[in-house]
Amino acid sequence: MTDQSTQYQPPRVWVPAANGGPFASINRPTAGPTHEKELPVGKHPLQLYSLATPNGVKVTIMLEELLATGHKDAEYDAWLIKINEGDQFGSGFVDVNPNSKIPALLDRSGDAPVRVFESGSILLYLAEKFGAFLPKDAAKRTETLNWLFWQMGAGPLLGGGFGHFYAYAPEKIEYAINRYAMEAKRQLDVLDRQLAQNRFIAGDEYTIADMAIWPWYGGLVQGEIYDAAEFLAVHEYQHLNRWAKEVAARPAVIRGRKVNRVRGKPEEQVAERHDASDLD
Repeated sequence: MTDQSTQYQPPRVWVPAANGGPFASINRPTAGPTHEKELPVGKHPLQLYSLATPNGVKVTIMLEELLATGHKDAEYDAWLIKINEGDQFGSGFVDVNPNSKIPALLDRSGDAPVRVFESGSILLYLAEKFGAFLPKDAAKRTETLNWLFWQMGAGPLLGGGFGHFYAYAPEKIEYAINRYAMEAKRQLDVLDRQLAQNRFIAGDEYTIADMAIWPWYGGLVQGEIYDAAEFLAVHEYQHLNRWAKEVAARPAVIRGRKVNRVRGKPEEQVAERHDASDLD
């Protein structure tokens, strides 16, 4: 039973307080830039500013898949944004994404640069720009978008919820871990049931839905994020594991997940990508 005297009692008006954890130094209750810093610009029309978190990997996989299928205009520069050092609060980055989150894309192929932020928006933008990985059939397109937006809504509960309290919070809070583990397991079951009936997330066709979902949920069941595979008993999800392995083996996925990576095996780290040869 919890000691009533030690329970947190919210004040009438919240004020910022030290919250600990690995991201405490960059958390703040306001938006906008903290310092002046222009973003670098490379030689390609597409300029990506990112880090190889699951959200960042979505976009580099998409770009590498586009290149693998012959879309030469999808060549891109990928610049490293060190979020633990606050690069996302530089004035140039805020101009591209006022929400100060990676990934952010600047398309300089037209008369005026087009900024694209939020990983799902970037995937959809690129799919429409190149006419790839998004079915043209209305029903299939809608099903793909159903799952794209499912991930955008579900992901914060997995990452900011389960991942934070299980792996990053400065103290283990049983209620929070149980609450979000329950939700994480439910989401894994949603995907497993869908994949029991389909080769890929939205059907028989590999789409941006797979690219959005794999870095989070494929990564989770393959032990790539949060070191929680045993805790969540991910072996129970047979169809999800089958799909995760198939997607992981795609050459463009292998290449894409290396981009802007600065942790893990040295041979899998390519901090910045400015030419296809950078990934060789």
